[in-house]
Amino acid sequence: MASLLRAALGQTDNKAADYGGIEYWSDPERAGWLTKQGEYIKTWRRRWFVLKQGKLFWFKESTVTRASSPRGVIPVATCLTVKGAEDVLNRQYAFELSTRTDTMYFIADSEKDKEDWINSIGRSIVQHSRSVTDNEIVDYDSKK
Repeated sequence: MASLLRAALGQTDNKAADYGGIEYWSDPERAGWLTKQGEYIKTWRRRWFVLKQGKLFWFKESTVTRASSPRGVIPVATCLTVKGAEDVLNRQYAFELSTRTDTMYFIADSEKDKEDWINSIGRSIVQHSRSVTDNEIVDYDSKK
């Protein structure tokens, strides 16, 4: 997923990314602990996630300040689906976030947390998707 992020941001090295001026340290849409599967070494690690302005950031610690550096970020506009994945992983409270090329897996601490994350990420995908612009919206109920 990190390589996907670097490609999406036009980066070719590991220098700090420009996070579009998003103040991820204040007033997130959702924040909390999730267990995430690593991109290269498929171990499970507990990370603090912050969803804000169409980006899903993760950190090692839950204390996020202006000086904090995200361990990674996913632009949700690149995501196609977010859904439960207990059957795929055979783990309780699991869900997946998919792009055209990758699927990332997460495990929440409870069923409620899982549903809340799925709903929040899903809402963010819809809000930040570039697939439909205001000019392309068709009102099928209007009479012409």
